[in-house]
Amino acid sequence: MRKFVTTKLITTMTLLVLIAGPAAIAQTGGTPRLPTANPDKPPPPEAPIGHRQPRADQVPPEKNLSDPNNPVNKEDAALDRKIRSICRGC
Repeated sequence: MRKFVTTKLITTMTLLVLIAGPAAIAQTGGTPRLPTANPDKPPPPEAPIGHRQPRADQVPPEKNLSDPNNPVNKEDAALDRKIRSICRGC
């Protein structure tokens, strides 16, 4: 009976370390936080063109997206009619 309790305790502790260990390491380790704006250092360089997050003024307005007279939307509608049940954009 005592051996069963000891085995169960060791198994439980091992599982706890395996489950909680990576989370504890992830919270304490890793890269240090970036300091707040430092006037002595220049800002980091901008990302390459293909990797930038667009700003609100660079995104086209949503009203043009559903214009039925837009040639691209006409082509999309024709394609939707042709392929019906095939998933597009997946």
